[in-house]
Parts: sequence; C-alpha cells; structure tokens
Amino acid sequence: MKILITGGSGLLGQYLNIELSKDNDILSLYNQNIGNCIDFKNIKADITNYSQLEKIFKDFLPGIVIHNAAVSNPQTASKLNPKIVYEINVNATKKIAELCNEYKVKLIYTSTDLVYAGYRDSMLKEDAKLIPISLYAETKLMGEVKIQQTFENYLILRIALLYGFGLNHSRNHFAEMYDNFKSNKKVKLFYDQFRTPISLKEVARVINKLCRIDIKEEIINTGGKERISRVELGELLCDAAGFDKSLIERISMNEFKDIPMVADVSMNTEKLQSYGIKLKSIEVSIKEIIKKN
Repeated sequence: MKILITGGSGLLGQYLNIELSKDNDILSLYNQNIGNCIDFKNIKADITNYSQLEKIFKDFLPGIVIHNAAVSNPQTASKLNPKIVYEINVNATKKIAELCNEYKVKLIYTSTDLVYAGYRDSMLKEDAKLIPISLYAETKLMGEVKIQQTFENYLILRIALLYGFGLNHSRNHFAEMYDNFKSNKKVKLFYDQFRTPISLKEVARVINKLCRIDIKEEIINTGGKERISRVELGELLCDAAGFDKSLIERISMNEFKDIPMVADVSMNTEKLQSYGIKLKSIEVSIKEIIKKN
C-alpha cells in the first residue's frame, strides 16, 4: 500500500515512518528537521504550498494519506500569529482533504483529545461535548470540520496524551521527566489533570492497523484504557525505572495561569477496541520503553 505521511519528522511522525514502512511503500514529508525521514523516501515540503502538495499527490498517487503535520503544541500555537496557525491547521487540512477527494484517497487525520470539554470527570465518548479552550485545539477541531464538509472517506483520530521518547530532535514532557528523575531532580506534575495516555509506539501500531480496516466516515478516540493524572504517570515511570517517587512535586494545573488547561479529557476507547485493536496497559508500555532506552 502506498501511504503519504505529513509531519513525518515530528514526535509521532517518526514512529509512523518506522511502523508503516514495514509493510507499505511510504513517502514521508518534513518541513524543517529531517529526523528519521532521511532513512525513508522523503520530500521537504511546506503543506501550505498547495502547488507542491498537488504535485506530490500527482506523482506519488497514495492510497492513504496520514495527515499528521500541524502546529501541534498548545504552548507553541499561543505564541504564533493566529493566522499562521489557522493556515497550517485549518486551510492546509482542507486542501489535503480536497486532494484526497480528487484522487480517491483515504484520509487519516490526527486530531486531539483537547477538543473535548475538559471539565467532566467521565470517560468521554466520541459524541461528547466539544469545547476547545486553546487556539491549538480550536484549529484542530476546525480541521475536523473541514474534512467532514469535504468528503466521506476519512478517519478522524482524537489522539490522547502521548508518552515515550522522541526520536532525533523531537522532545516531549515524558523524556524531560525521565531525564530529571535520572539526574535526581524534582519534577512538578499535575495531580488534578486526567487523560488516557497512549505510547508513541502503540499509537503508531494502532494507526497501522486502522490502515488495513475498511472503515470510513468515523471519529475514533485513540488513547489508552486507563484514566490517570500526570502524577500517576510519573509514579508508574518511577516504578518501572527504579526512580525515587519523592522527586515528584504535586502541583495543581491552576498554578499555570497563562496556559489554558483542561481538567479531564479522559476518553472512552471502546470504539477503537471494537475493531479488534488490543491496547497495552500503561505499566506494560512504560516497561517496554524503559527496557529499550
């Protein structure tokens, strides 16, 4: 199968490159840092360069597009001109959906759990109330809407908090937490924010499986089975790696006034599991991550 991956050098994108290349002919797009795209068929591309996008579709003729490129961090998005964030996360997504429709290509779009109303203490199903409170989440939801307005051959994956180690230049909070624990430094973690985290490797595996299932016009919560806080995630990491739990400094998310925070966007993943996809526990996933580090 021919699969086009946007955002191929990003945190998740590099794991997608590894997983999807096992059984598919992939073309991975990157913009600034090449990351592990260098190990695969790749093109340096700006997804807002629509003539370049059109040429890529025409030349490669993918069967599936995994649209993973975005301004993908709430903090980063808040510091940029909103017009830039909108162009990348909304207009470019609309163009990719239009090209997928024109070339009869399936689109898998990586959205976020942060589109949900984050004040309810329950496992949210796909039809739960949507209230994005950050520019990042708002534009990701608008991307969802543009896809749904364009055609039907899509899967929208609302992806949970990702954990694991970023490859090459990519970094995330989990890696920083690990490094600090390893250096015997204290780590501030929220005790009052809840998610259903999934590891980078696991979500790449899930997306690979979804590529092979004949479903479309679906929104799917893509996360783990367990609802936990950042503190609990840190404790599981300490247990797996033998770090000192006293290094965890419990703080409230309300201490960060300048960053929009959600209290609980833990997701119900029964729909995802109904497609025969088995999810590993966080404990098992973390042990696997630590073992290979």
